[in-house]
Amino acid sequence: MQLALPEIEALGAQLVTVSPELPDKSLSTAEKNDLAFEVLSDVGNKTARDFGLVFSLAEELRPIYASFGIDIPAYNGDDTFELPMPATYVIDADGTIVHAFVDADYTRRLEPAEIVEILKTTKTDG
Repeated sequence: MQLALPEIEALGAQLVTVSPELPDKSLSTAEKNDLAFEVLSDVGNKTARDFGLVFSLAEELRPIYASFGIDIPAYNGDDTFELPMPATYVIDADGTIVHAFVDADYTRRLEPAEIVEILKTTKTDG
């Protein structure tokens, strides 16, 4: 996504990521990955829940995540294993969602080039 960021900004838009991680964890993730865009914290998955994106990580997958050092409850500041499905929304200057991409398969994401093409056909004021 970093590669498309200048193009996104040149079209008058901005990229924002929303994470269920606690604010300090989100900040650490942003710094560790040298992100050049804002990472907002959605504590308790409240916004993700409003969009119908929340699921609970299956019991059999939890030890696998733990083996990689991923402690979802610690990062999210609660005792759940809830995560949001990855989603991309293009929102115009009036707050209208003009494009939505959601896929239960977390490996499938909207390609940055597709986002740029959508922005080219959407009036944005940043």
